[in-house]
Amino acid sequence: MATEKIEIEFDSSKVKFEDFKKALQKSGYDLVEDINYKKIDLKIGGMTCAACSKAVERVVKKLDGIESINVNIATEKATINYDPSKVRLSQIKSSIVKAGYEVLQENNKEKEIDEDKLRKEKEMKTLFTKFIIAIGFSIPLFYIAMGPMISKPIGPWPVPMVIDPTNNPLNYALIQLILVIPVMLAGYKFYINGFKALIGRSPNMDSLVAIGTSAAFIYSVYTTIQIANGQAHNRHGGGHHQLYFESAGIIIALILLGKYLESRSKGKTSEAIKKLMGLQPKTAIIIKNDKEMEIPIEEVEVGDIIIVKPGGKIPVDGIVVQGHTSVDESMLTGESIPVEKNIGDKVTGASINKNGSIRFKAQKVGSDTALAQIIKLVEDAQGKKAPIAQLADTVSGYFVPTVILISVVAAFLWFIVGNKDLEFVLTIFISVLVIACPCALGLATPTAIMVGTGKGAENGILIKGGEALELAHKVDTIIFDKTGTITEGKPTVTEIIVTENIDENYLLSLAASSEKGSEHPLGEAIVKYAEYKQVELMKVNKFKAIPGHGIEVSIDSKEILLGNKKLMVDRNISLETLEIESDKLASKGKTPMYVSIDNKIAGIIAVADIVKESSKKSIEKLHDMGIKVAMVTGDNEKTAQAIAKEVGIDIVLAEVLPQDKSNEVKKLQSEGRFVAMVGDGINDAPALAQADIGIAIGSGTDVAMESADVVLMKSDLMDVCNSIKLSNETIKNIKQNLFWAFGYNTIGIPIAAGVLYIFGGPLLNPMFAAAAMSLSSVSVVTNALRLKNFKTYK
Repeated sequence: MATEKIEIEFDSSKVKFEDFKKALQKSGYDLVEDINYKKIDLKIGGMTCAACSKAVERVVKKLDGIESINVNIATEKATINYDPSKVRLSQIKSSIVKAGYEVLQENNKEKEIDEDKLRKEKEMKTLFTKFIIAIGFSIPLFYIAMGPMISKPIGPWPVPMVIDPTNNPLNYALIQLILVIPVMLAGYKFYINGFKALIGRSPNMDSLVAIGTSAAFIYSVYTTIQIANGQAHNRHGGGHHQLYFESAGIIIALILLGKYLESRSKGKTSEAIKKLMGLQPKTAIIIKNDKEMEIPIEEVEVGDIIIVKPGGKIPVDGIVVQGHTSVDESMLTGESIPVEKNIGDKVTGASINKNGSIRFKAQKVGSDTALAQIIKLVEDAQGKKAPIAQLADTVSGYFVPTVILISVVAAFLWFIVGNKDLEFVLTIFISVLVIACPCALGLATPTAIMVGTGKGAENGILIKGGEALELAHKVDTIIFDKTGTITEGKPTVTEIIVTENIDENYLLSLAASSEKGSEHPLGEAIVKYAEYKQVELMKVNKFKAIPGHGIEVSIDSKEILLGNKKLMVDRNISLETLEIESDKLASKGKTPMYVSIDNKIAGIIAVADIVKESSKKSIEKLHDMGIKVAMVTGDNEKTAQAIAKEVGIDIVLAEVLPQDKSNEVKKLQSEGRFVAMVGDGINDAPALAQADIGIAIGSGTDVAMESADVVLMKSDLMDVCNSIKLSNETIKNIKQNLFWAFGYNTIGIPIAAGVLYIFGGPLLNPMFAAAAMSLSSVSVVTNALRLKNFKTYK
């Protein structure tokens, strides 16, 4: 149903807007309001697992006016779309803080990156210090607790008689109590965050650790009191067997170690952004009042004339106005060969001036530069979730409450049905809580996406989000635009064929002189070729354009015709033997331009948009990957087929108008194909948007093409293959992570609940459960970091 738009003026002092809406609804109409949602990125501190990110999403969504929220545990960022007329930013921040998390200070981008790095380094240092304290007290605690359980003394240091459990059980219990308190203080955040989240009905990993270790500690304190009162005894003959101080201590020490290793690994996943931020120079040298002046990069304005000396970095985007040099643009394109720059050529900020001194006019500064746009694209991509992450998100939302329920039910069943003592039941309860960490589950997808998109950016492949990265591996058909994508997009003279008594350079001089000043691409190609060959141009006395056919000029008292076959036929000019040659040229995808002098054919100049060197190689690689390749073009069928044959195209879509390209994409999609569209221009935008995956081939100045999902900084079509390869490897990595995360919990929880014990197997010690839980998170992040070894096709 169509939505009609009307404008109504009313007196708000007499009629409330809400009453007006209700009146419309009663009449059977809906009022659709235009809402200007505001987008904000908030840095969230204190999140430890997937349940935490889910909790932040849940509390914010409860606020009126929230359109969407996406929390990424790996980047510690919340991206929120909200209606400022209904909810204030301060309310959003307040709800996050009330849930037990921090909203970290926002600064300018570069300062934020530096402070984020310092914060993470400080966090790692603090975690390491806490681990050292925890392990320093846990080792003697473990030695004292477990030493008497072994028939022979451990090494040369037997447990002293004063704390021997047989002779002095109270001292034995008290020394353990004294040793475990510093360990629990080192892990105090587990208790603060864990119980706060539990009270807020959003339990997380910290809640599991807090409940498990608190249960062990409280039960052990109770046993210590019983020993002091002389009431503690069991089937082993002593209450010291029911002390769990060492389990609580070792669990906290191992989890702190896991957190430290995880923090170190996660720090490496965001290196791509840090590298990009470090590329931009801090200052620029501008010309002001005929004097050189060095100013901070932030103060450069559009129109400033900037000097860059040999070896210096180009500060912003602009156009060369003086000098010539070669520029290393590998930071943008990944291409190590320097690019020649002359007057009129564009230069890009953060690229390196190699050997010449140049002056250029600033055209784009600040957030408009190519580098700033690249950083924004990479940041957005790393913040977006892939569809595959939805499964992990859904599970994480119910995971922790389910684990708490399983631990209680398992302990209850062993106590009531299994008729086990409190020591056994407590072991089951703590083991289930500690082993079931949702961290690995929450890190499985975002860490792989962060590394994958970062690695793509390093190689000039900008992927706009997790969804694009995931879907690219499903592509089974790729449509290439011809001009500027498969071909260079710049017509070039390939052959000159002359009749008898006509000199080749003379014919070129006549043609170039005729086309001088022409805006037609084929005419420009002839003029450029003449300049390249250093052919002298002649004066044109008369010029007449013949639309759709060519041009008629007078040079040196000679009547010159230059155009297509139709022009020659209309003027009754015999093509003689050149007709056969022209047919051969056309069959090779070249455009023959006929030249006649005084109504007599003089020769042919063949112009062609030559195929890129990488086109054939990349299409062969796509075929090896099992992908069908199509080409869409406005050219005639004959020329299109010639190009297709040269590079190995499977499907040719010729004589297609720019506005009809998206329809060709739809036709292939209707056949059940998963289609990627590769284009280079604005006229490809509808097709790029219609395709399942849109891939834009662009230079640094075109990186913000909104219609594409993937932007290739180089014009090398091999990067189309590389983007699909990167998608394949990233999705493979994510699936491995999810397999181990789900598999670990699927296997670990039943073992911790005592399933193996039923069949005569061992009972899982809570300390081993803690070690396994910590290693699961570290293994997932480490596996994601393997993507840093991604190798591109050459």
